This record gives sequence, C-alpha cells and structure tokens, in this order.
Amino acid sequence: MNQRLITVLLRRLLSSFVVLFLLISFVFVLIRLAPGDPAQKFISPELSKELAENVRASFGIDSPIHIQYIKFIGNIITGDLGVSYNYRSTVLSIIFDHLPFTMIFASLSFIIQILIGFWLAVSTYKKKNSFYDKSINKLSLIGYSTPAYVLGVILIYFFSLQLKIFPSSDLQSFDFDELSTFAKLLDYAKHLALPLATLSLAGIVIFYKYLRDNLDSIENKMFVTNLRAMGVNEKTILYRHIIPNAIGPMISVAGIELGVLFSGALITEVIFGLPGMGRLTVNAIMLRDYPLVVGCSFVSGVLVIITNFTADVIKVIIDKRLIKGMLN
Repeated sequence: MNQRLITVLLRRLLSSFVVLFLLISFVFVLIRLAPGDPAQKFISPELSKELAENVRASFGIDSPIHIQYIKFIGNIITGDLGVSYNYRSTVLSIIFDHLPFTMIFASLSFIIQILIGFWLAVSTYKKKNSFYDKSINKLSLIGYSTPAYVLGVILIYFFSLQLKIFPSSDLQSFDFDELSTFAKLLDYAKHLALPLATLSLAGIVIFYKYLRDNLDSIENKMFVTNLRAMGVNEKTILYRHIIPNAIGPMISVAGIELGVLFSGALITEVIFGLPGMGRLTVNAIMLRDYPLVVGCSFVSGVLVIITNFTADVIKVIIDKRLIKGMLN
C-alpha cells in the first residue's frame, strides 16, 4: 500500500511540475509578444543609439525571444528570477515583501469561507424545503453571480461613503503609529472588514452549495436508510455519519480555493489598495516589468500546486480506496 501511495504522489507531483512549466512558458511568451518596449520609459530621446541599446541589453531584452527563453529557463532552474526593471531589486525579494500579507489575508478569508459555508449548509439541511432553505439558496445564486469588483464598489459606497463605518482603502489609518496595541488590532480589523467580505462571498457560496449537495446525496445512501431503520437518533446520523462522509469530497475544492487565494486576491487587493501579491502583479503588468510578472506567475503557480498536492495527500490518507482510481 505504501508503495502504491508513493507512486500516486510522485505522479501528481510530476504532472504539477509540467503544468507549472507550461504556465510560466506561456506567460513568458505572451508578455513579450505584447506590443510596447519596457525600456522606453528609461530611454531619453537625447541618448545615443549605443546607450539605448545598452539599456535594452541591461534588461536582457536585446536578444531574440528564443534566446531570452533559454536564458530564462536556465535562471529558473538555478532559482534566479531576475531583477525588477522598476524596483531595481531582485524579484524574489520584492515578492517576499508582499507575499506575507496575501498569505494572512487569504488564510483569514479561507477560514471565514469554511466556517460560514459549513454553518449555512448544515442549518439549511436541517430545515430542508423551508422558507429559510429556499431563501438562502436563491441568495447564494445572487452572491455567486456578483463579480468581486461590483461587490467591492457596493460595499465601499454604503459602508464607507454613506454610513462611514469602515475605511474604503489601505491597511492602516494615518495615526496608526500613535495607537495602542489593542487599537492597532481594531484598526486592522476595520480596514480588512470590507476586503474580507468581498473576497469571501463567492467562496462561502461554493462551500455552502458543494456541502449541501453532498449532504443531500449522502442522505439517500443505503447505510443511512439502514441506520434509520435501526432507530438511530437523527442527530447522531447527521453528525457522525452524514457530515463526515459529505466533507471528504470537499477537500479538493478547499485545496483549489486556498491555492487561488494564496496566489493573490487580485481584484480585491486592487480595489481596496492592499499591499499584496495581487496588486503587485497588476502593477508589474501595467509597468511591463517582465521579470516581476513572470516571478509573480511562478510563485502563484507554486502555491496553487502545493495546496492541491496537499489536498490530494489528505484525501488519500483519509480514504485509501482513492489510490486505485488515481493509478488508473
């Protein structure tokens, strides 16, 4: 069994590396085929042609694209993602300056999604076909179909501009350094309230719908019918049998969602002016900072792979029967 488990994990790991390689290759080619020259903003019309070529050479964009690609792959293998054109610092150092915030922000959102999604699914399941169940189901469709940028603007308009309860942007207030420790935590909470609501809504709906459908599916299984025929209490059936079996398939969904969150809540961070990976990626694209765009894509891809690989490991550990299916 251990040998088969190792084989499954190695296959998944190999396929993940292939996907990552294709991702960064696609980003590399796509951004270089886009019109424009990132060196133009650093070149004055008064410079000689030789100096202008030296600027392009310093950026490594004076060679044909296939030569640039070969050098790029070689640098990736050695762990060198290059130097940002605009920040004038190594790509990895810039990413690591912004990544901690996104990791914390994404983790908070993920916890909120799991807790609220689980509570909604179980509470509506207990009141199946009631007005509450039907209302939550319809509201979830509206919530899922509302784009993050629309929801963010709506929240800012009502809670920031009209009610003036929460700040509309940034992570700290202007007088943050003068606040006490508790006041600083409260200030962080106020600034993150709207961004977390914006980022979490779609995920809450996903977990709610997925778990609720699983609960309904498990309820129709023969073993549940047998338990009821034996006179087992409904509460015991729900919490000891139906919910544990319904949660298992959600691990894959959780792995994908967490990977997406870790890779950068792009729209949310831009709307609320937060200093994370999403906003960094957008800025890099707008400034045509080739090394930083590829670096952000690479790190995002690695995070998605790690979370999905971890989810696969957890699924196999929980249910060994999945190994046979993964080997086929």
